[in-house]
Amino acid sequence: MPRILVVDDEPMISTLLADWLEELGYQILGPSGNVKSALILIEASPPDAAIIDVSLGSESGYPIADCLAKSKIPFVFATGRAEGSLDPRFAGARVLVKPFDFAAVQTVVGEMIGGTAARPTI
Repeated sequence: MPRILVVDDEPMISTLLADWLEELGYQILGPSGNVKSALILIEASPPDAAIIDVSLGSESGYPIADCLAKSKIPFVFATGRAEGSLDPRFAGARVLVKPFDFAAVQTVVGEMIGGTAARPTI
């Protein structure tokens, strides 16, 4: 079962993402609400993919993305900002624009995992 790291400082969003991902048949790593805990999770048990909020309170999600990119682990940025507002080194990165829905999460995670997403268990 593919493991997805969820990083978002908003508990409601983290919970919603975790619920949707579990419904899709993925195992959740986290959720994490800050850079330090996300990096610890990655080091302890690397995920198969990740959803990272760009803005984590006073921190940026970019150090997490750097770590994942170095390890060739696919990720998507979740953000309420325009796609063009990403750091230039992440030009062309996947972006999940908030507010997102179940279908958008299913599609982007399925693409990252290579189509291994399970069917919802509804």
